[in-house]
Amino acid sequence: MSEESNNIGAGGKRKIELDAITEWVEDGQSVLDLGCGRGILLSEIMRRHKGIYAVGVDTDFTKITHCIRRGVNAYHGDIMDALKSFSDKSFDWIVCSRTLPEVENPKEVIMQSLRVGRKVAVGFVNYGFWANRLSILFSGNRIVNKVFPEKWEDARPSNQISVNDFKEFCKSNDITINREHCLKGNWRTPCKFCPNLLSGYAIFEISLEK
Repeated sequence: MSEESNNIGAGGKRKIELDAITEWVEDGQSVLDLGCGRGILLSEIMRRHKGIYAVGVDTDFTKITHCIRRGVNAYHGDIMDALKSFSDKSFDWIVCSRTLPEVENPKEVIMQSLRVGRKVAVGFVNYGFWANRLSILFSGNRIVNKVFPEKWEDARPSNQISVNDFKEFCKSNDITINREHCLKGNWRTPCKFCPNLLSGYAIFEISLEK
């Protein structure tokens, strides 16, 4: 059985994101989650760490109600409007977990996040993954697998990001990559060799501090 056929489901992927990001956050810190969904990540951070001040932002009102039920402070509205309402370094952490591919202005979101937060955690599915490349090369079609489970007609608007794309973006905008956590196509195994080709998912910690 191939590594990709061992892919885990959405719940397992969410847990891997939770484990990676909550490991970086420390007791007593403040966290703003952009595109917080139902508040699962923030509620888990609050459960694992003491004295956490957590705020979520999402455009889906139904998801915001789930946040409130979990005891998570949440703002219903546009991500950019929310970021602009905060002063510089208002939060220790800004989290963009699979959020950047869905916004209209990803560069502005990143730069505003770096203004508002001391550190930013950015997670995304790596579009440079080898299986994606082979699908385009041999069939000319968008791949449909457990990493990209939807056909193009069912998918939301998306900015496809590769690991190299993101690293080059950071370099050209004087953004420091403090940590990176890349996982292979099974979303379990760390990928330390050639992550732009072999990783299915990546999480970066970035800041403007040298």
